[in-house]
Amino acid sequence: MDALKDFLEDGGEGLVKEEPTAKKKINNNTNEKNMELANMWNDAAEYEEELEAFEKELAIVNANNLKNLATALTQELPDEQRNYTQELKSVLVAIWTYKVETENTHPIEQLNLIKETEFCDVVEKMVTIEPSYEGNFEADVKSVLVNRLEMLISIKKEHLKEEEDELYIAGLKPSFVKRMYKKVHGLI
Repeated sequence: MDALKDFLEDGGEGLVKEEPTAKKKINNNTNEKNMELANMWNDAAEYEEELEAFEKELAIVNANNLKNLATALTQELPDEQRNYTQELKSVLVAIWTYKVETENTHPIEQLNLIKETEFCDVVEKMVTIEPSYEGNFEADVKSVLVNRLEMLISIKKEHLKEEEDELYIAGLKPSFVKRMYKKVHGLI
């Protein structure tokens, strides 16, 4: 207690102040280490970004009917480099080609119709050509798109898990490395 009284009476002159240059060197070393840690999360950050985009796409696909799907995707996820109508049609053609040529579960006429028709009109034309079809063309087409997105989401989650496992093997906690990534890139 007496030591505290003496310290307060001196006005704190007994305090030793650090030199600013020494502190600056520590910060530079710390910043370099933080950058190294942040670089370890680069791939995972990219996977997280792609995962988020696929999850948004899936929500939009589930919430909209096929006729308006390309428009909804364009409005909700604007990207000048992407042509959603063409992408959706390409996916549909690829899956239907697989169903026709490999699984032999659908007639080739359906595939030809899909190739010739705009994506937004595919269901109407398929119903017109095959009115005796017992299933629901819109549900079939939508399930193709949903299954594809769910598969892509699953792949991205697996990639993220692999990145986290690599960090654990290196003796680091993924949450710490992710926090350093966000700190270095100004996200927090």
